[in-house]
Order: sequence, then structure tokens, then C-alpha cells
Amino acid sequence: MLAGFVTRWRHGDPIVIVSGLPRSGTSMLMSMLQAGGLELLTDAARTADVDNPKGYFELERVKGLATDPDKSWLRAGRGKGLKVISHLLKYLPPGHRYQVILARRDLTEVIDSQDTMLRRSGEDNTLDDDQTRDLYRRHLVNARALLRGRRDMRALEVHYSGAIDDPKATAARINRFLGGKLDEAAMAASVDPTLYRNRSSNRSP
Repeated sequence: MLAGFVTRWRHGDPIVIVSGLPRSGTSMLMSMLQAGGLELLTDAARTADVDNPKGYFELERVKGLATDPDKSWLRAGRGKGLKVISHLLKYLPPGHRYQVILARRDLTEVIDSQDTMLRRSGEDNTLDDDQTRDLYRRHLVNARALLRGRRDMRALEVHYSGAIDDPKATAARINRFLGGKLDEAAMAASVDPTLYRNRSSNRSP
């Protein structure tokens, strides 16, 4: 108990990190946290569009985690929710506590959703789907190893399809993980199953 008190005194409240691959359900999870009453650290740099009608819940400065040596701004995220794609998790600095909610989604669905988004913007994926799927699998193995290996991080994995199929159970799991102070009913009600597009009949982990 004393060790926990010292840790809280030294590092403050945990930063709640929502992470995962792009198009894996991170925006949905941020929306759930906001509905549940957790304050989010975001800006208005990226607004809602057809791909994310409820918004992206992003903070532009997160993109500089890998290159900007000044990470003092993260202190403002203590006790709040912050979206950080899984490729940038390793750049979160020590000196804070992190509660990481890792979004998982069938990789075929992730790739299909990314391809749809790229086509809307007039771009193409330079890798074929099999190459992309292999890269993502290896990346997620490394990301999960990172989360297990860092003492300043606690992690919970949430599957996108599970959140859509049973939002009440998912809200309860997230609330328990974060300490039990969120509004679970509001979290569950924020999940919109009509936004589950690019479904795959042959799911891969």
C-alpha cells in the first residue's frame, strides 16, 4: 500500500492510453470513455468525416512522440484519455503511469477499412494485403511484448467485434480496468453498430 501511495504521489494519476492499429476501433473506444465521463486530451485538428462520423478524438502533438524531444506536455494527460497509435507506444517516456487499452480487430477488416479510406483520398496501398497482414501481425506481437515488459504500463485488450456485439460487457471490463468510476450505461449506449463496416467472414487475429 505504501509503495502504491509513493507511486501515485511521484507520478500522479495514470494517463489512459487508447492504442491500436489505425482503423482498429480506437475512435470508438475514445468515444466510450468520453461518454463514461473521462476527460480526453484532444484538439480540433482532425474533424469528423465519412470514415469517422463521431470524430477521431486525436491530439496532433502525439504524432511527434518519435521525433520531438519535448514530451513535457504529457503531464497534462494525467487522469485523462489520450489516443496513441500502437506504432508510437514505445516512445511514451518514463515518469508517468499508463493504463493502455489496446484495440484489436480482425486484420482483414483493418486492411479493408484502411484501403477504403485511402481510395476516398485518392491514394493506394503500396503493399499487397498479405504483406500488410504479415507486417501487422509482427507489429502487434512486438507491441504486446512492450506492454508486458514495461512496469509503468498496465494493459487491457478490447476486441472491436466484441464491443459491437456486447457493448455492456465491454463497458464493464473497461470500467473495472480503470477503477470503476465511469458511467457504464452511457459508455455502452455510445457504441453504434451501424458504423461496423468492412466486416470479414474470414477473420484473422
